[in-house]
Amino acid sequence: MNESLVLLSVTAITIGFVHTILGPDHYLPFIVLSEAKKWTLRKTIFITFLCGLGHVGSSVLLGLIGIGVGISLNKLVAVESFRGNIAAWLFIAFGFVYLVISIRNLVKKKKHSHSHFHTGGEHHSHEHDHFYEHTHVHENGVLKTTPWILFLIFIFGPCEPLIPLVMYPAAQSNVSGIVIVSLLFSIVTIATMMSIVIAFKLGLSRINLKPVEKYSNVIAGSMILFSGLAIQFLGL
Repeated sequence: MNESLVLLSVTAITIGFVHTILGPDHYLPFIVLSEAKKWTLRKTIFITFLCGLGHVGSSVLLGLIGIGVGISLNKLVAVESFRGNIAAWLFIAFGFVYLVISIRNLVKKKKHSHSHFHTGGEHHSHEHDHFYEHTHVHENGVLKTTPWILFLIFIFGPCEPLIPLVMYPAAQSNVSGIVIVSLLFSIVTIATMMSIVIAFKLGLSRINLKPVEKYSNVIAGSMILFSGLAIQFLGL
């Protein structure tokens, strides 16, 4: 391995770690949804890994195709930017819909009392809610398909620094250089995502969240919406 490839490898590792840490969309959705939907640690790790794989895999594939057929760097960066806009708006739309459904379900779950008078003057009251009595099978479809929606969003979501800062410079060496730096970047990015999610998952398991448990889906929807807004308007 020549000196330039060693430097690019270190760069790939550093950028993979830093860009993941600075992007709340890489881990925040998994943390809040895991708590809201009561995912096990194993399921949380698997979903995070799968989405991370789609996230880096789509950019690696695009970079390999672009370099292979000689597409200019500026055009590839433009494509990645366009994909980033799509992913951001998908995050915003998903978070908004999830939040609205969660608030609606929370209101329906709120119990209230009804008074009844019977013949002879007898009176009684009872509490009930409108959630379990009137829920349709399809009503929470968005909530049930959450992992697949996340996976789709992460496939659209690009690793912006990968192609211009890592893959294209490595292409000046040889094909094996591109493969090495791409693998290093991908492994570090996915490993960082999973490490942060696992750390929060284990940390939250030690905290009593019962007082806010009924608001967990509302919080999850808000955090996903925040992630999308942060990507689109703050460039995170």
